[in-house]
Amino acid sequence: MLVNHPFAVPVRRSRDRIDQTILVQTISDPAVSAQSVRFPQDPSSLQGGAGPFVRAAGLPESGSGENGGPVRFAVPRNVNRFRRRLESLVPLSGQDGDAIERITATSETFAARTDLLAQHETEGGRLILMEGFACRYRLLAEGRRQITAYLVPGDSHDLDVSVSNRMNQGMTTLTPVRVVRAEPATIAAVTRDHPAIAEGLRLAEKVEEATLCEWLVNIGARPALSRIAHLFCELELRLRAVGLAENDRCDMPITQYDLADTAGLSSVHVNRTLQELRRQGLITLTARALTIRDRPSLRAMAGFQPGYLRLREMD
Repeated sequence: MLVNHPFAVPVRRSRDRIDQTILVQTISDPAVSAQSVRFPQDPSSLQGGAGPFVRAAGLPESGSGENGGPVRFAVPRNVNRFRRRLESLVPLSGQDGDAIERITATSETFAARTDLLAQHETEGGRLILMEGFACRYRLLAEGRRQITAYLVPGDSHDLDVSVSNRMNQGMTTLTPVRVVRAEPATIAAVTRDHPAIAEGLRLAEKVEEATLCEWLVNIGARPALSRIAHLFCELELRLRAVGLAENDRCDMPITQYDLADTAGLSSVHVNRTLQELRRQGLITLTARALTIRDRPSLRAMAGFQPGYLRLREMD
């Protein structure tokens, strides 16, 4: 199933939703007031589409940049983020790097809010995210969504696991993305001939397991401020590891509703939490970017210990 509309993913977008009413807040202004807005079944029927609803939340329209265009990453197209990701975990030789360049030479692009597993899960192999942001999620029977992982450029997903285990999860793009699907035979050959790549993929899977554990602790034991602070510390460090953060600033095209479905909070609670992080001078959050203004204090608030990410030469 192809889902292209920013609001077309069949999930409850906010835990504050009652019938078809959704609370929309503006977080770009410190003096925030919540506003109830009638949200129709078909957002495309709205004049101007669903964009005003997303913009009112103070976080970006999924896949939208200035003047309604696609999100632009300050990233040279010739930088291979998958190679950077593996190099953040293990040393790679020139031959290893050449092999990565070969298997990622052909890519596809998808719009924001596209179901990637529906496109690829029966084919097996590995899905590699070269550009853009995506997430894995679990959808409950009543329509509530829990995001279980974010994928940033350089991350990959083992499609063979999804096929063999029939995992009850989805994967959707949060922005326009560019992805590579490596055939099972290709992955088998490259990991056989290049042990460093095999080790990098093994460590990446271990990091995914450790990250899921941290997220479980986040939701079960940390207060709201610490939950969001921990998530920002993690995402900024992961982006920095693949060369997508500079001067404590990184792209953050994740909506307020996505944050709510990640941290187990309502969108109103997320709104207040973001305001408090700003008030304390810890972050600056614009429509498409996060700046960490006080890293030691933000990490202390989150109880963030980056060892579980296993990054080489990263603090």
